[in-house]
Amino acid sequence: MGEERKKSRVDDINRSIYDIKDEVEFSYKVKTGLTEDTIRDISKKKEEPEWMLKKRLEALAIFNKLDIPPWMPDISELDMDHIDTYIRPKTDMKARWEDLPQNIRDTFDRLGIPEAEKKSLAGVGAQYDSEVVYHNIQQELEAQGVIYVDFETAVTKYEDLIRPYFGKLIPPNYHKFAALHYAVWSGGSFVYVPKGVDVKMPLQSYFRLNAPGAGQFEHTLIVIEEGASCHFIEGCSAPRYNVANLHAGAVELFVKKGAKLRYSTIENWSKNMYNLNTKKAIVEEDGEMVWVSGSFGSHTSCLYPDTILKGDRSTCEFTGITFAGKGQFLDTGSKVESIGKNTHITVNSKSISKGGGTALYRGVVQIGPNASGTKGAISCESLMLDNESRSDTVPAIIIENDDIDLGHEAKIGRISEDDIYYLMSRGLSEEDAKAMLVRGFAEPISKALPLEYAVEMNRLIDLEFEGAIG
Repeated sequence: MGEERKKSRVDDINRSIYDIKDEVEFSYKVKTGLTEDTIRDISKKKEEPEWMLKKRLEALAIFNKLDIPPWMPDISELDMDHIDTYIRPKTDMKARWEDLPQNIRDTFDRLGIPEAEKKSLAGVGAQYDSEVVYHNIQQELEAQGVIYVDFETAVTKYEDLIRPYFGKLIPPNYHKFAALHYAVWSGGSFVYVPKGVDVKMPLQSYFRLNAPGAGQFEHTLIVIEEGASCHFIEGCSAPRYNVANLHAGAVELFVKKGAKLRYSTIENWSKNMYNLNTKKAIVEEDGEMVWVSGSFGSHTSCLYPDTILKGDRSTCEFTGITFAGKGQFLDTGSKVESIGKNTHITVNSKSISKGGGTALYRGVVQIGPNASGTKGAISCESLMLDNESRSDTVPAIIIENDDIDLGHEAKIGRISEDDIYYLMSRGLSEEDAKAMLVRGFAEPISKALPLEYAVEMNRLIDLEFEGAIG
């Protein structure tokens, strides 16, 4: 009987924590579909200033005019007329976990968020469906002028800080789903780190989508002032349903002179999710932007963090891994635009596909005419674990001056049968040997992940192989 269980469906095992469905309860749900009345209703419920409603309506008009981008994979099964764009949970925001309704508290307990806050986080935000339900930050950071609040609070309380940045990096006309985001955005985080402040412990926001047929559209805006530093962690998950869910968030990051920002994202969406997220950063003189990205879920993903190296000697480092299993099409990558002089670019991307899944890496490095002295190294590696799966790399390097030093390497392959045989001759089972080789392939990425997510990734690999053999 134990052996039978071991060979059961992998996605029933590895998502046991994430796939627990809570009873769908809400205090308010907007009418399904996307109309001007929908937008006005959302804005009214949020008691927003008039300027935000105006931006929403402008974005809706853009959404209706734009076509789906030609570079996107097939999303024909996604019907916005059947997506609930705003679901308010049955609670207001709390500053103590114990004050949340029992079902919501149980969800975040299972995910380990309260425990992680106690051990290693300086602040936590937790979103449930369309609204942030928990938010807290260490008083020591508040005393230093650090702001970490939900985005609704930021719009009203810190309007003067928000308005110069909101929608500047990712305008509504960026693409059709950016316009959708600005029309119906809800929830998200605002982080402001004053000049010279070093936030030594990470901040983390976690986004949980519980309701079937719903969308989540959080907005994250982070401003790191001159000489300051911060590590922000973003986690995402949802239970699996037999209807399409949609995630179309937006992330805008502003890294000022000599500042440092590390942005770690772990996306473990369910396999009915369309993940159409948009992320962009701009880095000033001597600034540093580090992306760490893990994409382990969703039916279809389009995710390409974009970094503009505006200032001289600014740097960007992107480290990412994608794991595409059965029924998944994960289109991920990165973009770096070098404008300043003597910038530095490092891209290290790995993808794994199995069970007929497709992992596509799409990357662009663009070096402008004035970006002399740019140095960089780009590495894209793909590993296919069977003959059904597919991996593609589509790198593009655009160079507009000849004073650069840039290396590029791309590899696509399968696990070596000789390596498997060698490890089996040393006493390992076939599945243990394959899992060990995949973990070795993924190690550079797992080392960059926050500890709890690196452990989860290794666990995922082990469980995938338990179900893949026999």
